[in-house]
Amino acid sequence: MTENTALYVYALLPDRPDAAEGVTGLDGRPLRVVAVPGTGVAALVHEAAPTPFQGDDDRVRRWVAEQSEAVTTVWERVGSVLPMTFNVLVAADTASGRTAEQRLGDWVRDQEADVTGQLEALSGRCELRVEVTLDREAAAAADGTATDPEETETGARSPGMRRLLAKQREQREKNAAGQVADTLHAGLRRRLLAVVEDLRDRGATHRDPAETDVLSAALLVRREDIDSVGAVLSDAQAGQPALRIRFLGPWPPYSFAETRPQAPVEHAAG
Repeated sequence: MTENTALYVYALLPDRPDAAEGVTGLDGRPLRVVAVPGTGVAALVHEAAPTPFQGDDDRVRRWVAEQSEAVTTVWERVGSVLPMTFNVLVAADTASGRTAEQRLGDWVRDQEADVTGQLEALSGRCELRVEVTLDREAAAAADGTATDPEETETGARSPGMRRLLAKQREQREKNAAGQVADTLHAGLRRRLLAVVEDLRDRGATHRDPAETDVLSAALLVRREDIDSVGAVLSDAQAGQPALRIRFLGPWPPYSFAETRPQAPVEHAAG
């Protein structure tokens, strides 16, 4: 049996001994809080072998979901966390005789000012993710872009001509939607920045060939301002019914936690 000489790190958080009570992580492992004396900072961990968690795609997705659920539960209790990415391990150093817990403590103390500063800055904040797209057909129907005099009488046209006209109509819709999306992006971004503390553009995760991307972003928001974000999005939808809005969260601020492990903390590839 491989000895559990490492710590799997889920997050850094303000030191609160009961924060992980009853919380489980990967494969139902019980979690605990390791305090770093003299710092006011702790780590959410479980004991582990000094090897990365590896498996097929379904298993890794399950582990990632379990990690996220654990971090979210603790975040809701303490109000501020710096989440780690998947497969962050701190191993014991057999050469120096230092345990994993000692090495983790060394790293936190080295980064104490940055870690405590981030925990304070993120306290009471959450992450929202917004994806906004434009339904090209709906937008074209609303402004008449899809209409072309040559297409008003297509019954007598050959199948080849009808296909050509359909492709031309699709291209017109795409071009028009792109111009509208550019205008909407600038306005929506400006209005969101008025009610959030930070906005970071993300690659779109929802891909529909009939839609044009407008905005995909992670938002850092005070909890009391979540409704204000919803109001901005509702106003945008009312102004342009062809918008398709996906609004997710609140979550711990994964996209805004700048601290990531450096040596002697190992980020093991999964």
